[in-house]
Amino acid sequence: MNAVAYATAAAPSASAAQALLAVRDVRVRFGGIAALDGVSFDVKSGELLGLIGPNGAGKTTLFNCLSRLYAPVAGDILIEGRSILEIPPHRIVDIGISRTFQNLALFGSMSVLDNIRVGAHRRSRSNFLTDAVGLPGTRRRDAALTGAAWELVDYLDLRDVAMRAVSDLPFGLQKRVELARALAARPKLLLLDEPAGGLNHEEVDNLGRLIRTIRDERNVTVLLVEHHMNLVMSICDKVVVLDFGRKIAEGTPAQVRADRDVIAAYLGTAE
Repeated sequence: MNAVAYATAAAPSASAAQALLAVRDVRVRFGGIAALDGVSFDVKSGELLGLIGPNGAGKTTLFNCLSRLYAPVAGDILIEGRSILEIPPHRIVDIGISRTFQNLALFGSMSVLDNIRVGAHRRSRSNFLTDAVGLPGTRRRDAALTGAAWELVDYLDLRDVAMRAVSDLPFGLQKRVELARALAARPKLLLLDEPAGGLNHEEVDNLGRLIRTIRDERNVTVLLVEHHMNLVMSICDKVVVLDFGRKIAEGTPAQVRADRDVIAAYLGTAE
């Protein structure tokens, strides 16, 4: 059964209906390789969940399924009990999913403010005709988008660089701009793909505090893929561990840290 047929036929379980995000037996294959092999877990509303595993474990593949860049060959992914598998990638933000990328996907020649405005356009219902004519509603919408972008500029302490081209900024600031752009869409579920990559120790500490603050103050559920174990273990409510496309552990940071299968996956031994 293909993914679309599965999504149509499957009724969400009681646990799926209670979760903001429900990943159900997701399977992805690239040729003869099983990139994901029956992965399932839930993320509750308001939860901060870390997704970890060695290189090649399937973390980014799963993220790409959540943002509809990849289509599972089996299984289902539900947001608030509704399958997302029939939603095209360019509409996924409309149901409340927004993400950052391991490799930054910013518009380098555009200003910080304009990059954030791009993220806010998700909330617009304009079209080419109304934009071209410049109707009063379009002007009000543009003013609202600019105001929302400035609010995030201040929230993430970017005012000093707001009018500078993103390509002129240090890497740590560029990461913050991409986070601001993702937040501009007002997501229910924020996917953070390796946000600590390339940051120094102090920046990682600041990032951890910022992610918790965003979750708490902006009522956003966060799914974090990260190699920086200290960051994951210090801020996440729950951790899911993948290895060779399979889920090998799930629990609190303390439970996962002590799990023998997790120790074996990372160290090559369970002793």
